[in-house]
Amino acid sequence: MKLTLKIWRQKNAKTKGKFVTYKMENVSPEMSFLEMLDALNKKLVETGDEPVAFEHDCREGICGSCGMYINGHPHGPVPAVTTCLLSMRHFSDGDTITIEPWRAKPFPVIKDLIVDRSAMDKIQIAGGFISVNTGAAPEANSILVQKKYAEAAFDSAICIGCGACVAACKNASARLFVSAKISQYALLPQGRVEAKDRARAMVEKMDELGFGNCSNTGACEAECPKQIKLTNIARLNREYYKAF
Repeated sequence: MKLTLKIWRQKNAKTKGKFVTYKMENVSPEMSFLEMLDALNKKLVETGDEPVAFEHDCREGICGSCGMYINGHPHGPVPAVTTCLLSMRHFSDGDTITIEPWRAKPFPVIKDLIVDRSAMDKIQIAGGFISVNTGAAPEANSILVQKKYAEAAFDSAICIGCGACVAACKNASARLFVSAKISQYALLPQGRVEAKDRARAMVEKMDELGFGNCSNTGACEAECPKQIKLTNIARLNREYYKAF
C-alpha cells in the first residue's frame, strides 16, 4: 500500500508543534500500526532525518503506553484495540492518515506523539490500592465473593490507564479511568475497609490535576480499548457521595 502520513512533530513541551507529511510505499496489510511507524523511522534514519518519537512497551495491548490519535480516534478507528494491535489491513491503498498525540491539559506533550501520562499514576497513588500485609498468598476461599461481583470487579480491573477516555472526552475528564479503579475495589470486601478514603482521595487528586468533569456523552466508553462501561461512573458517584 501507498500511504500519506500527516504526523504531529514537536521537539519538546516548550516549542510549537506542526504536522509534517510523509509518503510511505510498500506498506504491508499484515503490519501493525507501530510496525508501520517503525518502517517510517527506519526510512527517516537512513536519510539522515530525525525519527518520529512514539511510546510503546509490550505491544500486546496490556501496558497502555502506545496511545495516539489516529484519524480522529484514540487508538484508531477500530473499536476495542490499542494502537499496537491496530492492523494496517484496516486502511486502504492511497489513504491519508493523520496521527497526533493525546490532547488534554493534564497530558503535556513530551515530544512528537509522546505525552506525559504521569497524572494517571498520581491518581492511582492517591488511593487505588488496599493496605494489606504482604506474605504468602491467602487461601482463595477465605473470603467468599459472589460470582457476579467478582466478574464485575475483574471487568473494571482490566483498565490499562492508557488515557484514551481522557483524549476522547471533550472535557478531558478522567472519570472513566478513576471509576474503574474505584469499582474494582468497591465491589470486593477487601476494598470496603478504605472505601471512603479511597473515593475522596482519588476524586480530589483527579480534580487537582486539572481533569475536566463528566458530561455523560459516552465518548470515553466508545473509544476505550478495554470497553470499560459507563456504569462504573455511576458507582464512582455513589461511592464519593457516601464518603461524606
